[in-house]
Amino acid sequence: MSNLLYDSLFGCHAGDAKPFLIFADGRSLSYDAFLRMAARFANTINAAGLIVGDRLAMQVEKSAEALAVYAACMQSGVIFLPLNTAYTPAEVEYFISDSGARMLIANDADSLQTVASTHQVILHNMAADGSGSFTDLAATASDIYAPAARGGDDLAAFLYTSGTTGRSKGAMLTQNNLLSNAETLIDEWRFTEDDVLLHALPIFHTHGLFVATNIILLARASMIFLPKFDVDMVFAALPQATSMMGVPTFYTRLLDDQRLTVQSTSHMRLFVSGSAPLLAETHIQFSQRTNQQILERYGMTETNMNTTNPYDGPRRAGTVGKPLAGVELKITDPDTGARVADGTIGQIEVRGPNVFVGYWNMPEKTREELREDGFFITGDLGFIDDQGYLQIVGRNKDLIIAGGYNIYPKEIELILDEQPGVIESAVIGVPHPDFGESVVGILVSDGTDSLDLEQITESVATSLAKFKQPRKLIVVDELPRNAMGKVQKNTLRDIYGSTLSG
Repeated sequence: MSNLLYDSLFGCHAGDAKPFLIFADGRSLSYDAFLRMAARFANTINAAGLIVGDRLAMQVEKSAEALAVYAACMQSGVIFLPLNTAYTPAEVEYFISDSGARMLIANDADSLQTVASTHQVILHNMAADGSGSFTDLAATASDIYAPAARGGDDLAAFLYTSGTTGRSKGAMLTQNNLLSNAETLIDEWRFTEDDVLLHALPIFHTHGLFVATNIILLARASMIFLPKFDVDMVFAALPQATSMMGVPTFYTRLLDDQRLTVQSTSHMRLFVSGSAPLLAETHIQFSQRTNQQILERYGMTETNMNTTNPYDGPRRAGTVGKPLAGVELKITDPDTGARVADGTIGQIEVRGPNVFVGYWNMPEKTREELREDGFFITGDLGFIDDQGYLQIVGRNKDLIIAGGYNIYPKEIELILDEQPGVIESAVIGVPHPDFGESVVGILVSDGTDSLDLEQITESVATSLAKFKQPRKLIVVDELPRNAMGKVQKNTLRDIYGSTLSG
């Protein structure tokens, strides 16, 4: 029996001198050299006593060595658990305890000594440059490793959800979940071995790891591997690239720079955005500046990618396109589960080979969100428009119910974003003594002048029914976001939840 994922992504790369990773300083790492590093790591993991099905957790900065740990886990049959570098030791302890990880590789191993000893975890450190105790230990290991036998239904990785409502959940992803999505996206986005992807995403998240990296491996392409998003680094690397994947923040920061022009992007064939909603205004401005249309898609931890705007055809601002080949999508009534008519807002459900197999150690939560027929209840609300494109209006948990009326924050945010001086907004529901909940709008100024809140209130009143109109507008310097740029409305509710009390 072969190792499906490893053989598919790496099987043809042995002895391949083609650059896999290209670094900001001009150095590169060939496919063959990367594979040899991964084999040394796999032997080191195996020598430590980890066997097929064990979990290895990693909380390190982005580096070639960090990426090779992922490949080593794939090769050895160990389940890979990447962790956000922003997580505190207390949060890491939960993930270690819940997953039963046997090894932890961390950038700040000293702060995790207690966690490791409490849970009897083998602890190694790995610095931002890839050096550390794990790399040192692997230096003398063999660079040949026979891949463990693994099939499509075997687990490849755990990804923990952000845990904004209750305990963070470990999504179990199989080899086929990861491979099928990469195969589909190569076709959808036209990746070939001639591509050079500008990679400035983190690799603890599905976007930078399972989408970007797996696509490049499967296409036998190359990627410019930046440690993080830095405007100067991106513009320096851009001339060598053919494509880029990013989050909306990447594109707003590029738009703030005068170097973003038709000329500086004329050689690029594809800009992709995901992980958080892309403002329609950002889409339009980017197109005006570059003659390039950003391709927005929709995915999540439990499913990888679900939908995409077309490569050939209109990429419509404010939408996330149509379902990928092999993915079924339907909009349902949250109360009954029945499919609703196109144009009607409901909960988004998806089914396909990309959909995870359940939450680790949470059978009840799995049953709540993963139907017996294979459809996953995403928790997102949206509708299918008159051209068959999916439009997302928000998360189910962000729905505001005021006086018995359903209020979708996205509808109000679109109007607030259009107001003079407003660069972006977030709408939340806060407790109200009479209506249960009421609307509060959080605004970020573009810095040109102070916002006229009275004028904004009057303007919004002409566009929205009274029950949808914000009872209060609050101006902040910036909105709280997670590592992938998604606005954290739970944080806003914690801060401003009592703003209408009394």
